[in-house]
Amino acid sequence: MSELPKTFDPAEIEQRWYAHWEANGLFRPDRPGAEPWTIVNPPPNVTGSLHIGHALDNTLQDILARHARLKGKDALWVVGTDHAGIATQMVVERQMGLHQQKRTDFTREQFVEKVWAWKAESGGEITQQLRRLGCSMDWKNERFTMDEGFSKAVLKVFVDLYNEGLLYRDKRLVNWDPGLGTAISDLEVETREIAGKFWHLRYPLADGSGFISVATTRPETMLADMAVAVNPADERYQALIGKQVRLPITGRLIPIVADEHADPELGSGAVKITPGHDFNDFEVGRRAGIEARDMLNMLDAKAQVTQTADGLIPADLLGLDRFEARQRIVKLLEEDGVLERVEDRTIQTPYGDRSGVVIEPWLTDQWYVDAATLAKPAIEAVRSGKIKIVPKTWEKTFFNWMENIQPWCVSRQLWWGHRIPAWFGTVRETDRGNGQPGPIFVAETEEQAREKMRAFYGAEYDQLTFFDSSQDALMWADQAGNDPFYPRFVYRDSDVLDTWFSSALWPFATLGWPDAPSPFIPSEVEGQAANAALGVSTSLDTNGEGAALQKAPFVLSEVEGHATNAPPGARASTALSTSGEGGASRPQLHGRYPNDVLISGFDILFFWDARMMMQGLHFMKDVPFRTLYLHGLVRAADGQKMSKSKGNVVNPLGLIDTYGADALRFFMAAMESQGRDIKMDEKRVEGYRNFATKLWNAARFCQANGITASTTLEAPRADLAVNKWIIAETIQTVQAVDLALADYRFDGAANAIYQFAWSRFCDWYIELIKPLLGQMDAPATGPDADETRAVAGWVLDQILVLLHPFMPFITEELWSKTGARASELIVAKWPMADARSIDPEASKEIDWLIRLVSQIRTARTELNVPPGARLLLFASVAGAPTRNRLERNIGVLSRVARIEDISFSPVPSGGAMQIVVDEDTFFFPLEGVIDLDAERARLTKGIAAAEKERDALAGRLGNASFVERAKPEAVEKARADHAEKTAEAERLAAALARLG
Repeated sequence: MSELPKTFDPAEIEQRWYAHWEANGLFRPDRPGAEPWTIVNPPPNVTGSLHIGHALDNTLQDILARHARLKGKDALWVVGTDHAGIATQMVVERQMGLHQQKRTDFTREQFVEKVWAWKAESGGEITQQLRRLGCSMDWKNERFTMDEGFSKAVLKVFVDLYNEGLLYRDKRLVNWDPGLGTAISDLEVETREIAGKFWHLRYPLADGSGFISVATTRPETMLADMAVAVNPADERYQALIGKQVRLPITGRLIPIVADEHADPELGSGAVKITPGHDFNDFEVGRRAGIEARDMLNMLDAKAQVTQTADGLIPADLLGLDRFEARQRIVKLLEEDGVLERVEDRTIQTPYGDRSGVVIEPWLTDQWYVDAATLAKPAIEAVRSGKIKIVPKTWEKTFFNWMENIQPWCVSRQLWWGHRIPAWFGTVRETDRGNGQPGPIFVAETEEQAREKMRAFYGAEYDQLTFFDSSQDALMWADQAGNDPFYPRFVYRDSDVLDTWFSSALWPFATLGWPDAPSPFIPSEVEGQAANAALGVSTSLDTNGEGAALQKAPFVLSEVEGHATNAPPGARASTALSTSGEGGASRPQLHGRYPNDVLISGFDILFFWDARMMMQGLHFMKDVPFRTLYLHGLVRAADGQKMSKSKGNVVNPLGLIDTYGADALRFFMAAMESQGRDIKMDEKRVEGYRNFATKLWNAARFCQANGITASTTLEAPRADLAVNKWIIAETIQTVQAVDLALADYRFDGAANAIYQFAWSRFCDWYIELIKPLLGQMDAPATGPDADETRAVAGWVLDQILVLLHPFMPFITEELWSKTGARASELIVAKWPMADARSIDPEASKEIDWLIRLVSQIRTARTELNVPPGARLLLFASVAGAPTRNRLERNIGVLSRVARIEDISFSPVPSGGAMQIVVDEDTFFFPLEGVIDLDAERARLTKGIAAAEKERDALAGRLGNASFVERAKPEAVEKARADHAEKTAEAERLAAALARLG
């Protein structure tokens, strides 16, 4: 046992212990025969760096993972990163820009190779930062959503869904980012309020009988209007339904249709309908019988005006940026006399969160998943309790979204990502020009696609020419014209899959699905070749990217020295789970699926969590996780959402540098209350650093007084009341922590161990046992001292184990320094909550003693009794049980309450301090100790001042004008000050009453 330094240095401890844990494989699941327990981390973007939300999310996961290990389970925390298609491509293109290079200066293969090179060199920053936080992840099996094994799962899922009719190609509106040139998800759209305008226009009726008024915030879209909608119940327009209006500028005739989307109470009650550029209008257009292929699209991929199918847009508008076109069109409308008026208005405007460009609803061909069909089993899983959502209040939101879910657009116009495994065949000459699509061949590999082509084309297969993009293929097709002898062309879809599509497979594709062996349980596979189960290879050619994807140096260290092919016996079961007669799930993938729990921010409930449910239930026939825990956001101290633009972002690494990882982790846990966001409070983090220091000093006290590691998991035998009491307190704390963690009450668990360690053990127990231990230069001996040292050592051990999931570094260090151990703390045993060791009578006596000492200390402080003054305690009215307690504890009272002696005689006359504990009143004569008259005067004056301020604040708060007009923070401060002054007046009045 080495001596603990006087100073607690988190930085040195954290670096040393994390390196030890990882180097010795202590995060690896390696407990044959133990109950498997599995959690997967939400894979952070490979481009990312640790932010405060990551710190919260991963702290909660680590608490559960470390707790599961301590409970004897074979805990696996799957770690990995997401390839982050848009973000990663932007990073690499930005780097290329520093060298005056553009993506289009290279072939697709060359660019993808550059991305792999960047990932190998710079793509692991966040994983190193997770280590600094103390995350006990299985780094030996780190996954990446573009590694070969995972890519195989992604391609299989795409192909299977397509073959089942659950994935299809369709023309619909998407969120289009003109800056990035790709469709994006709703999560990547940021809505901002901007100052805009509302243009009111007159559309003349085609028969010359008048006009109908409409209004718009985007007047440029009138070039692609296809209808005007009025509410069928609006009597003003009944006679106009079915008539036509002539659009200004283009002169195109469009119908007036009836649709409930038009609100008679808004504006004129008539709405212009542009189905190719507005999500609501798209649905109105479809209800009006307009097919998506016939909807007009007036913008190209860069949001510049392009000619529509009718060819009526004036030439001088073509090629203009949408906002330049807006100015020009407004001028033309004004010149035509159809611009009625313009209003200033605040507009909710969508922006791309990465590009900063205004998002355009754009009509384009994309790949979609039939989310409505896949959502049904997920809805039932939550409704039936197979998936438990915590807190339960999120269920209503979940059901509302899932029951109204829209098709999921899964294609992105990028080069980096899982390329869609679809090949488009030739449009036969007889169908050219009439809009008929060519055949689509969907397959996991190009060779499988070619087999489908051979079957489709027969002898004509030899005439096919293969291209890598539609642009190249169409160029050759234009040259071919209708020449029946010209070779037909086939091209690969150039789009990639949305990263949410691949991450939706995370709970099972990371475990080796569909056919790779599981790497997580060596005892269940043949030999060490199980490490090859990652399916990782230096060749990633299975997705058709060719040699460009062979550059994956990041995987070399993960598979170096291991067999590249696992034996047949190592293959994981891919049999689909079914519910047994009792409704229980049958574990798959060596018991790792379903995962036990998923920790997630509520903001990705639909983008990730729900989609994992859909894919897991569809492909594994079972839920992906049994419990979904949704935590809140970490907000700034004033409650505002953190953002770089506001300058209120908190860097968790800076907090770790200042206070240590343990303090930050404990803050996150203690503040994580179900259903509530966390307000960042650096003072609280500092306070938990002080908590760590207090525990450190308590361990040093124990070490200096001969208290060492316990040799048993059970509580030692105890006869002294103080030892029986602390054993009972320990057991009750174990019970409280167990119950809190079982209910995912992280704050409850953290606060239970905090209060016990700080107040019960460090403050009271150590203080109470000091007389039993003697002095360091003359340590006490005998049965009482031996018993106390044994109990104190056992209690400290229980504290270290209970606290380890929350504060792993300091607890592991203290565990190693306070005695000989059979193992590191990370793999020790969780305490037993054995209620048989609780002695109620001993607990009552020590609780009484603590209340008595606390009351004495409080009264002394309130009445300005000098700290060194020793008082007489008179208990003349106390009963026999109280007298016995006082006599048994005179030594403690003398030491911790500065009591000179105890008397059961009547109280002498004169001023005396009074306190009441339970049914007993105790008196402490103060004649000659303090100036009683001066003290009464001081207290009376203080009471009057506090009451005056209290009443003034009450008057202000009672003024409705102040409460309604003042800033919220001013009102809140007034309420806090009022509560403070009220409490002060009550405290001083109680102190005055103590003088009798």
